[in-house]
Amino acid sequence: MRDDGPAVEMEVALDLLRRALWVAPVLIVLSGAIWGLNGALSTGYGIALVVANFLASAAMLAWTAKISISLMMGTALFGYLMRLGLIFLAVWVVRDASWVELVPLGLTIVVTHLGLLFWEMRYVSATLAFPGLKPATKGS
Repeated sequence: MRDDGPAVEMEVALDLLRRALWVAPVLIVLSGAIWGLNGALSTGYGIALVVANFLASAAMLAWTAKISISLMMGTALFGYLMRLGLIFLAVWVVRDASWVELVPLGLTIVVTHLGLLFWEMRYVSATLAFPGLKPATKGS
């Protein structure tokens, strides 16, 4: 059994990317005001990790759904663990770099993941009639 329908995972991930582009400058400026240039750079790096994580997740799920639903479920579980490990590795590799401030980097990764997910919940359809994002209303 497989899913031959549209890849709603990528639709949602690209919408998350669009929202991240709105919030990134605010977070980077705020972090720069508190921790200076290194804080701003760390926040930018953290946002890039979060966006890459969401896009990688969607791509993996969309790709495996076309092959097998069971493979997609395994990818959802083990892909999460793999992506979590890659985020850890991405932070571990730069942890001693002169431009890295670990506090804003860690805060950015956690807050941006959760913030974007909660923000996106308002726009994701929970019905089979409209999988993915809710249809646009006339006023928006």
